[in-house]
Amino acid sequence: MASFWGGRFEKEMDELVKQFNASIGFDQRMYNEDIDGSIAHVTMLGEQGIVSMEEKDQIIAGLEKIRQRITSGEIVFSVNDEDIHMGIESRLIQEIGDVGKKLHTARSRNDQCQVDLRLYLKKEIREIIRRLMELETVILAKAEKYADSITVGFTHIQHAQPITIGFIFMAYFQMFRRDIDRLMDTYERMDLCPLGACALAGTTLPTNRARTAELLGFAAPTENAMDSVSDRDYSLEFLSDASISMMHLSRWAEEFVWWNSQEFGFIDIDDSYCTGSSIMPQKKNPDMAELLRGKVGRVYGDLMQLLTVMKGTPLAYNKDFQEDKESLFDAVDTWKASIRIFANMLEKTEFRLDRIQRHFQQGFLNATDIAEHFAKQGIPFREAHSIVGRMVKACEHKGCDFGDLTDEDLQAIDSRITRETLGDISIKACVDARMSYGGTAPSEVRRQIQAGRDWLTGVEAMKW
Repeated sequence: MASFWGGRFEKEMDELVKQFNASIGFDQRMYNEDIDGSIAHVTMLGEQGIVSMEEKDQIIAGLEKIRQRITSGEIVFSVNDEDIHMGIESRLIQEIGDVGKKLHTARSRNDQCQVDLRLYLKKEIREIIRRLMELETVILAKAEKYADSITVGFTHIQHAQPITIGFIFMAYFQMFRRDIDRLMDTYERMDLCPLGACALAGTTLPTNRARTAELLGFAAPTENAMDSVSDRDYSLEFLSDASISMMHLSRWAEEFVWWNSQEFGFIDIDDSYCTGSSIMPQKKNPDMAELLRGKVGRVYGDLMQLLTVMKGTPLAYNKDFQEDKESLFDAVDTWKASIRIFANMLEKTEFRLDRIQRHFQQGFLNATDIAEHFAKQGIPFREAHSIVGRMVKACEHKGCDFGDLTDEDLQAIDSRITRETLGDISIKACVDARMSYGGTAPSEVRRQIQAGRDWLTGVEAMKW
């Protein structure tokens, strides 16, 4: 393929340089976006009288034919195409002749690659939001199923307080809700069309950038041509969104790993999401959870890679910016796959309530509830806290639980407490009583579930 920029040069590009310079190996996935951008651009050129309407129609017909040939696999790109923009334009000229050379009027690859990437990322954001919504739907169903089921809540990976399993699900619901909110915010900020910014300074030709923005479904054109071609904030913001969301998946995957262990035995992960051992026949390893936990590292790396590329790059365009795509594409692919795998694994995982109940006798889960019970009786909370701490120590010495302490034991700790003043300190009573807004009581968890459903319905109504 002849170079589109070789007029000033006397030598052909070195073959090694050609391979090093080419981006066609990864940016060809944006061929639909590139063709859509070109059709909008030439439509505007025709409407503005920069090309004739006949030329406009001829170019559009040629582009659509090339799209069909790419989709069918007839066109196979190579390093000689350099990038998707040149690969399509060169074939357009082969297809329709010299009129194809008019397509690039009043634009540069600088703004062309930007509009392609924004169109691509807008499409992928919508798809990722839909996948996160599917995950949220699974979470709501599981939260409802386990709204009354009690488990152990941990801090510092130590027994802390009794909570419901549905409560845990709704905690993660909030994390993924924020992920969706962040993506919608990112989408809104990036919904500006850079096409027509050209290399960095706009054009002397009478273009209509608002029209191309409208044709491509953007809210408006970008405001400053120099910023338009050098901005990668939207990619960085997307990668940040991806990193945070992958961190959320990784945290839950980590809990799956230790909930699945022999030491806990809290869950039963479906066999289809586990693997065995090549040497130990008894093993059922939570490999998908472990792999999800590991995948976050590559998405973090994608973010750091682009942050590093952008550091110290002067205005406006620099060749460094070609390195913006591979990390972005990797994050898109990894994030989408991770959400789907986790949602499916979550749907097919059940909690082993019998095994969980065995842990209720460990760690004095109702200690805080007893302290709050004393506070309601008029004992200052700090004193109540100290009293319960001494009760724990007494139980440890006797090798018993709170319910086994005698009146004599309690009076030795503090004259104000007896077995009668302790009241109902059963695990279920403690959980049922935690009805504060956002708390773990089943009634409050069900309120959270309904609020989550209402929010999800609102997002669905936005037609993402």
